[in-house]
Formats: sequence, structure tokens, C-alpha cells
Amino acid sequence: MTLVETVDRLFYDALETREPAARERALVAALPAQIALAKAEAPYYARMLAGIDPQAVNGRAALAALPVTRKSDLKALQAATPPFGGLAGVGLGAVAHLYQSPGPIYEPDGPGPDYWRFARALWAAGARPGGIVHNSFSYHLTPAGMMIEGAARALGCPVFPGGTGNTEQQVQAIAALRPSTYAGTPSFLKILLERAAETQSDASSLKHASVGGEALPPSLRRELAQLGVAALQNYGTADLGLIAYETPAMDGLVIDEGVLFEIVAPGSGDPVAEGEIGEVLVTVFNQVYPLIRFATGDLSAILPGPSPCGRTNMRIRGWLGRADQVTKVRGMFVHPEQVRQVMTRHVEIGRARLVVESHDNRDEMTLHCEATTQDPALAAKIADTLQAVCKVRGHVVLARPGELADDGKLIADMRSYA
Repeated sequence: MTLVETVDRLFYDALETREPAARERALVAALPAQIALAKAEAPYYARMLAGIDPQAVNGRAALAALPVTRKSDLKALQAATPPFGGLAGVGLGAVAHLYQSPGPIYEPDGPGPDYWRFARALWAAGARPGGIVHNSFSYHLTPAGMMIEGAARALGCPVFPGGTGNTEQQVQAIAALRPSTYAGTPSFLKILLERAAETQSDASSLKHASVGGEALPPSLRRELAQLGVAALQNYGTADLGLIAYETPAMDGLVIDEGVLFEIVAPGSGDPVAEGEIGEVLVTVFNQVYPLIRFATGDLSAILPGPSPCGRTNMRIRGWLGRADQVTKVRGMFVHPEQVRQVMTRHVEIGRARLVVESHDNRDEMTLHCEATTQDPALAAKIADTLQAVCKVRGHVVLARPGELADDGKLIADMRSYA
């Protein structure tokens, strides 16, 4: 993709500033071919869209009549038809990597630059050709690290693949390599900057950050700014790639140019009125994984008018919670099914509830378990199982039988992002 050449170089390309009507025409014009591709190449969509004439899907109203595919259904679909549930539009020989996200859910990627389209978000956050990107997203199992890797390389930015953890080594690398942009979770950026200050290590080269995987509350954004880094949010998934991204205007998240975006009533496929909170649905124009009306389970709402930054695509308020009990802790999705897995591995557990909180802008999760014994050794074993199943460390508190609410809720997200 050719970057737009302007005096101030604010925009990644000319697509970002085109007339909204021209954008809408282009998206709608691309729909029939994408529907036809999905029907022809992906067995799942051949079944789901049987009887649908792709040429008739020529507008948003026709798209809204198509069935919804839910992320929450992928685990069962993939178990029945491994590895991708019949949703891939290419054979395995055309897949570059296979990733595993919590669930577990498996995702493909394909060859070529910036497969997940994250270069646009990095550009908006301040990354520029030649500037080093310090990438603290995980390279292990999930595609987060490679999402940024591909985007940075498409921009001409060398990458330091820091991954997660190893705080001391990452601080040393920042001082030695002088990266200009950080990519990763905002909570880990705070950890790195505070450790650099404690050890008198120079992290002053870091000026920009593209952060995701968890919420960026205003209090944490202010703390990062006080530490010298302007942090802007990106919003994407392993299935879809980039969905939306924050710009320096910090007034909502701008929808990516490569997706057709909808907000629908949770649990349905019916579009809601502009400004109303609903579930995020995305259609991507991707041959490898041609997802049509893919329900993320995330809640958001469309903001009126264009962004003050000059980009003309629609904006959303950002992540406003989940339409189900699935939540994200330190960048990893945690599912109710995983809580059930922990329970089934320990016969001593009756009811259980995973409580997610934020302390000093760091996610913490505690599994409260009704158990037949209050033995600390049992709590330690359950904690080990929790980490093994969810890939996130958590605490375990043992309760007596009957102490937890009998309301069927397995995950309670108590975080506030004010």
C-alpha cells in the first residue's frame, strides 16, 4: 500500500479522507464478490448461504438479512471440522501460520505484508519509517505479536520482538536500541516505564504507543503521558484483524478501511440505531478467512459525525463490555467454559465464580470456589489449574458451600474504566 504524501503526513493513505459516500459505494460494490468467494471456497458458508444469490447482496439491507456467525460458536465448529470449522477460504497449503487463542480457538493467517491491516493503527499512533517499534505483544500461540510485526515491517519500521515478561531485559533493550514506538498492553507499558525510572535506565526515546488487548482508562492514559508516552488504542481480534483505531484527536475509534462494520442488537443480527449500544459485527474482505457478519461478542456504539482528526470513516465509542460473560484479562480472553474446566478437574469444587477487578490499572482475577474443604493446598492446586487453563495467573479463594450466589454466572467483571 502506498502511503499518502502530504506536508504533515497525518494520514496513512488517501482512503482515510475520501467522501463517506464514496467509501460506502466501494464497500457495497465489493460485497457480492466476497459472498461468492465465501460460498465457493469455505464449506461452512456453502451451507450457511445456500440459496443466497451473491449478486443480490448489494447493500446493507441485503447484508443484514444474512445469518450471523458467532465467535462463541467457533470452538464447537472447529471441533467438528478441524482446524478452522470450514470457515477458511483456502487450503492449508496457502496458510502461513496457525494460531491458538483462549477457548481454544484456532486462527489462520496468510502470506503477504500486513495481513491483519494494523499498519494503519501504528501510523495513527505515530510510528514512521525507520523508527524502531518495541513490540511487547505475545509471539507465543496467539497472533498478537505477529499482527504488529507485519504492520511495522509494512511501514518500514524495524521491530524489537520483546513479547511478554522479561521486564529487566526489555528495559535494557529500550535504553540500548532507543525505540520510538511501543506496541503492547498499556499496563505492561506502565510496568516498563516505572522499572526504567526505578533503575535509572533511559526510556526517553519512547514517545508513541499503540496499545490494545485491554482497556485504557483515562487514569492510565494520564499516567503514561506523565511518563512521556502518548498512548493510542487499537481494537482488533485474531479472527478479523484491525477493526478500529484511535487517532491523535482521541475522540472515539475510527473504523478500519478494510472492514464493513455493523452494530446489532445483542444475540440478533438486527442493526440498531446510530448511538445505541449493541454488539459489534464485522465483514472482512479477506480470501484466507472470509468472515461474513462475524459477531465478536463485544459491545460498542457508533458516534455521530466524522473524527476531528480529518479521517472520514465512522467512529465508535470503543469497547463497552461484552454481550456474553467472556472477558479479557491482561490481553487474553477468558471464557465461562474455561471456568467450568477448572471446576471439573477438582471434584471438591461446588459452585465457582471468577471475579475480575483492576488494582492500580492492572487486571487481577480471583476464582471464588465453594469447596468441601478450606485446605490452602487445595487452593494452590486450583490456582495452578486456573493458570494452565486460562493462560493467566489468578488467585483462588475458598468459600463454604452455599456462600456463592446461585445465579448461573461464572464470570463477574467488576472493573471500572472511569
